Amino acid sequence: MNRYKAQRRVQIDESETPKYDDDVQDEEQQEENGIRLRPSDSNVTEDQEPFMGFKARRKASLRREYKGDYLDVPSRPFLMKILQKQGDKQVLFADKVLKFTSSGKMKRRILMITDFAIYIVDPDTDALKRRIALAAVDKMCLSELSDNFFAIIIPTEYDLLMASTRKTEIVTVLVEATKSASEYELEVV
Repeated sequence: MNRYKAQRRVQIDESETPKYDDDVQDEEQQEENGIRLRPSDSNVTEDQEPFMGFKARRKASLRREYKGDYLDVPSRPFLMKILQKQGDKQVLFADKVLKFTSSGKMKRRILMITDFAIYIVDPDTDALKRRIALAAVDKMCLSELSDNFFAIIIPTEYDLLMASTRKTEIVTVLVEATKSASEYELEVV
C-alpha cells in the first residue's frame, strides 16, 4: 500500500490568508459604492466582536420615497376621533410598531407623529395610550446594529423603546417636526 502513496509533499505557508478572486472583486466593489464597514466605539466584548460592532447602511434606506401615512388614518374613524379630540390635524407619520415595556414585554402599537405631538395607540382596544408633546422630547437614540431599535428620550416622563422597519423615516420626520414646531433641532445619538 505504501508504494501507491505520493512521494511528493507540499508545504503550505499559513502566515498569509489566501486571497481569492471573489474577495478582491468584493473589496473593489465596496470601494466603488462607497460602502466600508467601520468599527463602532461601542462597548462590544471580545467574543462578540466578529458578529457585532459594525454598522452597515442598508441600500434601501438611502434613497427611499417616504409615504408617511402607512395606515391611511383618514379611513380609520377611531384614529381621527383621537386626533380631533387633541386638536391635531396633520399626520406626518403613522405606522404599526413594537413597543417594549420596562419588564421587557413586546406590545403592538400604532405610532402617529403629527406636527405637534407623538401618539401611541393600542390597535386592539382602539384607545390612546400616550400623547407626548414634541417640545418634551429631548433626543432620540438609535441602535448601531441593523435591528430597527430606537428610543425616544423624554426627561419629564418615562422613555420609549420601540422597533420599526421604518426607523430612518421616523427619525427624519421627528427631526423635521421638532425643527418646525419649536425651532430647535432634535439630538440624534
